[in-house]
Amino acid sequence: MEASLELGPLLRTWRGRLQPADVGSPFGFTSTRTPGLRREEVAWLAGVSPDYVKRLEQGRAHPTASVVYALARALRLSDAETATALRLAGHASDLRALMPRRITPSVRRLLDRLADTPVAVFDPAWTRLDQNPLWGALTGDSRGRGEREDNLVWRIFHGDPGRVRHPRPNEYRASIVADLHRVHTRYPNDSDLASLVSTLRQSSDEFAQLWSTSALGEHGNERKTIDHPELGPIELDCDIVTVQGAELRLIIFTAEPGTTAAEQLRLLDVVGTERVSTP
Repeated sequence: MEASLELGPLLRTWRGRLQPADVGSPFGFTSTRTPGLRREEVAWLAGVSPDYVKRLEQGRAHPTASVVYALARALRLSDAETATALRLAGHASDLRALMPRRITPSVRRLLDRLADTPVAVFDPAWTRLDQNPLWGALTGDSRGRGEREDNLVWRIFHGDPGRVRHPRPNEYRASIVADLHRVHTRYPNDSDLASLVSTLRQSSDEFAQLWSTSALGEHGNERKTIDHPELGPIELDCDIVTVQGAELRLIIFTAEPGTTAAEQLRLLDVVGTERVSTP
């Protein structure tokens, strides 16, 4: 039965069963709109262009595994539906060989409920998949699209650390390479992950050296400083929570109550999210 399926018509079907309120669409279309999500909304949620969504639905484009995962997150696909989409796109006959990149419903609820705490969700290789509005207001990051520009390792070794200052940068870089090394060992047949590692080794001498010497260390919790352009330096506790089974990482910034940092976060929650909530 699955052999007769095509990805394009399935994408249209999945798009049609969702409403803007289901996914937090910022576009604000009126009630006279056609049922389901528009291509523009799917494109915004998945981090691709509306024209690319159109070409996918018409069978005129071949998505990478990372794009399929981005579409699965945007369309709230189940595990079985995500597996079907990956197979139809020609990725991995054994889906267990692929690194998990799907945000589970429970993690999605956490993002929705921790509105007053900056939180972002990362896959095992440290690619940011999604975030809540306060994370964007704090870090300046746009909504996670699952691309290399959203990967912490890529940004670190290409001179784009963003607003976050690490207290021990050398140890941080070594530990995150060691962590990526362990993930690559677990998923040696994931082509997107292999491509990320290969490109990093070619483009960064420091990464290549750390990779070849099997850098040691655990990438874990520590206090960090975020240099906000309007509120100045904000010192926050940074905790990393791993979701077992789904292998997702949550990075959570918090401040001790009654501190200057807590007041800065409160101000950011009041005024900062208004500027980053629009696409």
